[in-house]
Amino acid sequence: MQNDPPPGRLVTFGTGQPERRIGDSRTKRLCDCSVVFVLLIVISPAMLIVAALVALSGPGPILFRQNRTGRGGQVFQIFKFRTMYVCEDGPVVEQARERDARVTPIGRILRATSLDELPQLFNVLIGDMSLVGPRPHAIAHDEHYAKLIDGYTHRFCVRPGITGLAQIRGYRGEIRTLTCMENRVAADREYIERWTPIFDAAILLRTIPRMMYDRHAY
Repeated sequence: MQNDPPPGRLVTFGTGQPERRIGDSRTKRLCDCSVVFVLLIVISPAMLIVAALVALSGPGPILFRQNRTGRGGQVFQIFKFRTMYVCEDGPVVEQARERDARVTPIGRILRATSLDELPQLFNVLIGDMSLVGPRPHAIAHDEHYAKLIDGYTHRFCVRPGITGLAQIRGYRGEIRTLTCMENRVAADREYIERWTPIFDAAILLRTIPRMMYDRHAY
């Protein structure tokens, strides 16, 4: 079984080189870093509490790291608070399902409220991600859906995001059908075409109430 390419490598998923990079806006990057600096100052105590709860939830690392595909097909490691007893990476990745036995009790709360995604603020500071953009999927899933959905690799023209247009429209959680992924990709491509700083701000504001609870997050 072949493992994922290491961070920093360029992946093409058998569809040719990733489409040309667009949306590389200095304004977007400046806004991202400014917001993240403020957020980290405000929520760092909460993140420390979450980290302690994860450490007490069972053996394993506090942070879960997994290879994902970034802008231009560049591989990077995404950070999350660990929510499962078992951490997976590689050519086959099984998505979390409703009442999944692999998810810890504290993990269920973190996933339902998206608090497990908070470490991705550091991904934004590093420059691998943006606050808003297409959500990065496991590389095994990218390889699979790039063969089935036209224009799938267009998502790699911009930095992936912690949240995005697809997520505020309810396209998140387990991908049960090809149509589910097609809807996500369509929303991602719409976001890329419509991007403005104001559009990003609107998506962030609409993300906040969804963090309180999302029935698709488990």
